[in-house]
Amino acid sequence: MLYIIKKTGLLILVLMLAGFLFYLSVLAGTFGALPTNKALRSIKNSTPSEVYSADGVLLGRYYIQDRSNVSYKDISPNVIAALLATEDVRFYSHRGIDARSTFRVFFKTMLLQEESSGGGSTLSQQLAKNLYPRKDYGILSTPVNKLKEMITANRLESFYSKEAILELYLNTVPMGSNVYGIERAAGRFFDTSAADLKIEQAAVLIGMLKATTSYNPRNYPERSKQRRNVVMNQMVKYGFLESHKADSLKELPLGLKYNNKDSDSRIAPYFREQLRLELEKWCSAHEKDNGDSYNLYTDGLKIYTTINARLQAQAEKAVKQKMASVQQRFNQHWKGRQPWGNNSNFISNAIKQSLRYKQLQESGMDQAEIDKVFNTPVKMSVFSWSGYKSKVMSPRDSVIYYQRLLNTGLLAIDPQRGYVRVWVGGIDHRSFKYDHVLSRRQVGSTFKPFVYTAALENGLDPCQYFPNQRLSYPEYENWSPQNADGQYGGEYSMRGALAHSVNTISAQVLLQTGIEPTRRLAHQMGIHSEIPRVPSIALGTANLSLMEMVAAYTTFANKGRYNPPVYLSKIKEQSGAVIFQHVPAPPKQAFSEESAAIMLELLKGVVEEGSASTLRSQYGLKMDIAGKTGTTQNHADGWFIGITPDLVTGVWVGAESPLVRFRTLALGQGAKTALPIWGEFMRRISKEDKLRYARFETLPDYLAQRMSCASFRYEQDVRTEEKESFFERIFKRKKDKGKRKGWKIFGGWGKKEKSRD
Repeated sequence: MLYIIKKTGLLILVLMLAGFLFYLSVLAGTFGALPTNKALRSIKNSTPSEVYSADGVLLGRYYIQDRSNVSYKDISPNVIAALLATEDVRFYSHRGIDARSTFRVFFKTMLLQEESSGGGSTLSQQLAKNLYPRKDYGILSTPVNKLKEMITANRLESFYSKEAILELYLNTVPMGSNVYGIERAAGRFFDTSAADLKIEQAAVLIGMLKATTSYNPRNYPERSKQRRNVVMNQMVKYGFLESHKADSLKELPLGLKYNNKDSDSRIAPYFREQLRLELEKWCSAHEKDNGDSYNLYTDGLKIYTTINARLQAQAEKAVKQKMASVQQRFNQHWKGRQPWGNNSNFISNAIKQSLRYKQLQESGMDQAEIDKVFNTPVKMSVFSWSGYKSKVMSPRDSVIYYQRLLNTGLLAIDPQRGYVRVWVGGIDHRSFKYDHVLSRRQVGSTFKPFVYTAALENGLDPCQYFPNQRLSYPEYENWSPQNADGQYGGEYSMRGALAHSVNTISAQVLLQTGIEPTRRLAHQMGIHSEIPRVPSIALGTANLSLMEMVAAYTTFANKGRYNPPVYLSKIKEQSGAVIFQHVPAPPKQAFSEESAAIMLELLKGVVEEGSASTLRSQYGLKMDIAGKTGTTQNHADGWFIGITPDLVTGVWVGAESPLVRFRTLALGQGAKTALPIWGEFMRRISKEDKLRYARFETLPDYLAQRMSCASFRYEQDVRTEEKESFFERIFKRKKDKGKRKGWKIFGGWGKKEKSRD
């Protein structure tokens, strides 16, 4: 017996010595340095940066961990009670290490190498684990990590009050689905704040700490409810909750109000993504006081933008409503056929450009294996205008499905300041990441106002008439532009030619003015992309972005002045200190105020008598409107850029590939694809009187006289302007407008005018 006692005592002594040496080795940093006292004293949770609209709406967050820090006083006592009863009932009586639980952990976890000790970690130790995630040390991983957490927990207790530790813990604890902290969890699962959590709600969230996936109330409601009731039983056991009240609360349903507002379901997802890329660059180029670069995802920056949340929301609704209709017409138009016809390489190329194909290729699969994957039906979620739908289809079929979908971009800018108010980059950010505010496409007839502005700047009179005839230009390889509707005859003034988008006259105006002066002016107006040195730019063959086009059109509403687009107004640190402030630069005078006033009048003609006339009849818009439709070759791109006194808004519609398009001008023109979105958007936002009856400045009398001519005249009715009095011209203009509005004369008289673009 004495021998056994001696041997046992020796074994205990050896174990104690080994444990002490092990403790010293961990303390010395053999398994990695412990956090220093300085680091522990200055703990700062990583906090997401938040993006706000100009009207104070939270647009979204940028984060590695989705967290919103909240102070102890703003956490419901129900949360504290549930947490202590379930996780660490002796929290206020220990200094970071609970001796009773530690012995259990030592024998079960450290000696027997069991994965779970059954609640051995105090809240302080769990906090240490949250702040300094565990590392892999092989067979010693569990004991090393546990000991590190115990040492760190003890130090935390010496630097922070109990309330401060609870606050830190509840701000760092993972709550599943990349959500961290009680504030974000309260918002995510119950659409409330940590301060307003009820007993039963707090019990659900604290119950999740045991296993955030298994007890997720959205995915496993019954299991979550059972765990919630266990938490309330613990609260009863330790005197935090009366038994009869717990019995009543346990009968309640979960009452889940899931609110995933930080996904693409929030407004302006395309804008937020573009802003993120630019903010990353800004942060890496700017330093904090300690010399470190700013971190967009952890420094809790407050980012203020020029986006108007109300306008943005209405624009997205307009896009959804009208694009669903356009897509329905497109599907009916191509029913039983594929838009790309017999082009056998179209789908194979689209497959090779897909993310799935690239991932399979990177994994080492050969072509045969990849083909097998793409031809094997699987369950997937696909976009539709009635919501995402679960379908069984092959990845190849899904590529075909998505290639048939039309997309859009919409951008609205305040013309006086250059502030971007609305940014819609596509129909659905989850499925289509490509931003069509920034993508470059052929602009069609929306380029013609640049041609006409350059002509005015070079002395062309707005009442000069041009013959509507097809001409060939030998100096440009016999280039011979034709009208979209194939109709010719008569003569047009600039107003009529622009209103009806007459290609033959745009070409004449460009070549009379010069290609270089036109290109130069377009660049002065804000076009940064390359414009080809060819006469076909008069018809819109340049590839430009919606951002460039809308910004350039703001000059018409801003007296010829150009303001670069602005969408970031201010950045603040968590402390409230402003670290970036947009300072407006004086606008650049791109062209004369006189030409701007004339161009507004010419562009108003597009709405009053041209291709955009449906804006009045179908959408009931009462404000002053100027604008231009545009349609590219083969109807691949539809455009409309509309100008009102306080907003310039552009819309583009088309497919990802120009091969996917309507077959006819009647269906594919910008007046039928892009303009309805613009009209619906303006109809929605013009309910306020300020917008409903907005007016441009009155045209000065001397300019009104310069423009007092008919839009169109017959060949045999030509009279020189010198022989007409002012009153005759006014009378003739009114008479011709009433007589010929909506009619085009060519060959035989009285043929109905077709839409041009």
